Amino acid sequence: MDKILIVDDNQAVCNALALMLELNGYQTLTCLSPDVALELVGLHDVALVVQDMNFTQDTTSGEEGRSLFYAFRQQQPKLPIILLTAWTQLELAVELVKEGAADYMGKPWDDAKLLTSINNLISLHRLAKDNAKLSRVENQRMAAIKDADLCGIVFNSGAMQRCVDLALQIAKSDVSVLITGPNGAGKDKLADIIHANSSLKQRPFIKVNIGALPMDLLEAELFGAEAGAFTGATKTRIGRFEAADGGTLFLDEIGNLPLSGQVKLLRVLQTGEFERLGSHQTRKVNVRVLSATNADLAQDIQAGRFREDLFYRLNVIELPLPALKERKDDVLPLVEHFIGTDFSLSHQTQLALQAPPWPGNVRELENACRRAVILASSSELTVEDFGLELHSEPTLDSKGLSNPLETEKKSPISPTEVDVVQTELRPNSEVTSGAATARDEKASIESALAQHRGVIARVAKSLGLSRQALYRRMEKYGIDK
Repeated sequence: MDKILIVDDNQAVCNALALMLELNGYQTLTCLSPDVALELVGLHDVALVVQDMNFTQDTTSGEEGRSLFYAFRQQQPKLPIILLTAWTQLELAVELVKEGAADYMGKPWDDAKLLTSINNLISLHRLAKDNAKLSRVENQRMAAIKDADLCGIVFNSGAMQRCVDLALQIAKSDVSVLITGPNGAGKDKLADIIHANSSLKQRPFIKVNIGALPMDLLEAELFGAEAGAFTGATKTRIGRFEAADGGTLFLDEIGNLPLSGQVKLLRVLQTGEFERLGSHQTRKVNVRVLSATNADLAQDIQAGRFREDLFYRLNVIELPLPALKERKDDVLPLVEHFIGTDFSLSHQTQLALQAPPWPGNVRELENACRRAVILASSSELTVEDFGLELHSEPTLDSKGLSNPLETEKKSPISPTEVDVVQTELRPNSEVTSGAATARDEKASIESALAQHRGVIARVAKSLGLSRQALYRRMEKYGIDK
């Protein structure tokens, strides 16, 4: 609750102001002299001061109030101060308002006017405090990022900024972290950041893609195997846990780990102990485990595919990574990073790149960029180079909202598409008589598909159609891409 200090040599004035303010939800402090007022401001978190201008009997010059005001300003330069006086002196009022006094009122005061002024000043005071706090936090965050190793990550979205901030905060601890998110979104990059900014950054960092390992070799890969432990094991094999001892182990696609491997992993996380395949010798390691998955592990637990106790061991802290479609502001910076400085993007290409949902996320976007660079006929990459559909900028209605109908209306309709619309409106006899034309059109589409290797954007362009019109014809004629 905000505290307001009332300074007046008249106790009745202090009581009246205190009662009014307390009835309106404020805490009050009252005193009768400037010396006590300065002491109270030093001891308490005062949000606003209401002060008299004269404190000695028969004094009307306002000099005492003027001195108190400047003492407050020196002590707390941003403290809001309202001046009250029974002897209004215009020159003094103008001087102090210029020096930062929030308001200057005569006695007797107007309760409503005074309360309105106080409410407004308190709101501004709260806002200033919040902004100052946010500024301190932001400065601390920027300083942390400036000194951090971001491992070359490229982003511009607020969603990704929050992920990076959390990764840097998590890095300081040694707890297990579960990074969740769709395939290709960059979970391994967040693991890199966590390790690179941890106290273990000079120690080993071992990565294992669980999904890429054959099930019959998975346990040997993780925990090692003695010579002769299985067919083909001609020499002792050091597992990834031993290799990562004293450092960090990143287990990608942890949801693919079989139940037998989950039991051993749980034991390592609990005790640090394990045995190589074909050995009875217990070994002990000290490893920080980071893991990642695109699976719904809670659902896998219910289905009996994943151990609940292992889930809670891995998921001390969860770091969720959103899909690329949820952080559109990252698309263009990523594209510029992938295509390099030798290529640029036209405005239409920039619009087109931000339109798709990119279900394959950053990995799909990177592959599209590689394709575009290979197929490019000039240094300025086009929509066709990326195999995308041309997207026009949405128009705005009178309320500033996009009008998709208006955008569609401005899209050019090819003569062929007009013919199809007209054909759909003709009587059935006319449609029947146009069977030969339909066969010709089907043949043209199949020929274009073969010529352009099924790239819909190029096929549509060669036929003078939009992609939607092409898909309608393919469906109509039963053409499979």
